[in-house]
Amino acid sequence: METEPITPSTPRPVRRPTFVQNWRRLTFLHWPVAPEAVAGMLPPGTRPDTLDGLTYVGLVPFQMHRVGLGPGPGLPYLGTFCETNVRLYSVDTEGRRGVVFRSLDAARLLPVLAGRFGVGLPYIWSRMRMRRDGDVITYECRRRGRSGRGAHSTVQVRTGAPVGAPSSLEHFLTARWGLHVSWRGRTVHLPNEHAPWPLYRAELLGLDDTLVRAAGLPQPPGPPVSVLYSPGVAVRFGAPSVLPAPPAGDR
Repeated sequence: METEPITPSTPRPVRRPTFVQNWRRLTFLHWPVAPEAVAGMLPPGTRPDTLDGLTYVGLVPFQMHRVGLGPGPGLPYLGTFCETNVRLYSVDTEGRRGVVFRSLDAARLLPVLAGRFGVGLPYIWSRMRMRRDGDVITYECRRRGRSGRGAHSTVQVRTGAPVGAPSSLEHFLTARWGLHVSWRGRTVHLPNEHAPWPLYRAELLGLDDTLVRAAGLPQPPGPPVSVLYSPGVAVRFGAPSVLPAPPAGDR
């Protein structure tokens, strides 16, 4: 099956949302990586999605706002918290592009438990905060307890001008309409829908991160090749679907 095109709007509208979220004040940091270096980290039935022969590692700090079941409107306190995710990019046997999360640090315990045990996502309870001073935003994350082993991330950016016409790479990194996750021995695709990203240029002022390495990924060799900011979007998730089990030799 052909791989779905990279488009700024969802190719699969969500008609009956299973839950809703608002993603706010996001910064997207990305580094290129060889597909073969991360292929073994993706769920069965998926492979690294590539652009010009490369795939990417993403570090994305942001604020989750008003997570809720069904059509919403979402919870104002329990559903609002800081989050930072480390992610890869995937495409499945049905041709659907998606995201694979290697880790998701979050500041609220209840969503961490719900994400881990309800969906199978690798959520981790962490101490986090986000500060804004004019056009400068600082995100801070430090994992709790001995299990975190000191993993942390501090990202500081200065937001800039709107992106008038996103490049093919910028679309590739942000226009993702679902995620892939391993759940009870099978690979699940969970679709989402939101308006096209309002993207802005951003200047990286500071980065001190060990979350990428803690997620089992190669340490980025230098500064990110793409730094973007978005004030955010409202998101609707659809019903999950299970991928067909791959042949035994392909698992």
